[in-house]
Amino acid sequence: MNTIVDFRSYTTARGVPTLVFIDMQKEYLATPRLMAIPEIAEALAHCRKLLEHARETGLPVAFVRWLDRSGPFFNQATPFAGWIDGFEPQRNEMIFDRKRPSCYSSEGFTQFMEHGGKDVVLAGFAGESACLSTMVDAFHRGHHLTYVADASASHRLVEMSADEVHSAITRIANLYGDVVKTDAWIGARVRSAAKAG
Repeated sequence: MNTIVDFRSYTTARGVPTLVFIDMQKEYLATPRLMAIPEIAEALAHCRKLLEHARETGLPVAFVRWLDRSGPFFNQATPFAGWIDGFEPQRNEMIFDRKRPSCYSSEGFTQFMEHGGKDVVLAGFAGESACLSTMVDAFHRGHHLTYVADASASHRLVEMSADEVHSAITRIANLYGDVVKTDAWIGARVRSAAKAG
């Protein structure tokens, strides 16, 4: 039996980005719990837009979540560790679990990045912890990530408001990879698809 390999689709697939959502979990919505981010609505709307685009265009999607059995936050025994409504992974999407801020603390995520994560786009929570630590880890491993800053939000820190923290994190993340906004990233993908088509 002869097999015909479509090299055009193979080479095109190698440049397809994977959209990685970090901690799309109810803990971040559970006000007044300590991990809740009150200013999360706009970032969530951007995350929904990204997810919708990825699913409509067939981009690979991965979810990385924090799960803990010993502490009060992200504890699997509570409803707060569950997915935010609308962000439940589909059967064809990847799920990686971890217990530390960086996504690289998940062995599965690390293997994915080493073997297939050539073009990874990050969105999710929280900017000052999981997102930034993942960007720094990626940089030190020679991996390149793109951070969708307006599809993320950060916690306030002592005298800094959540917006001030997130603005600072966005500038720092730019040292370790690319930083984009939702509409610009989707627009570039649409234009690229139109040129290729």
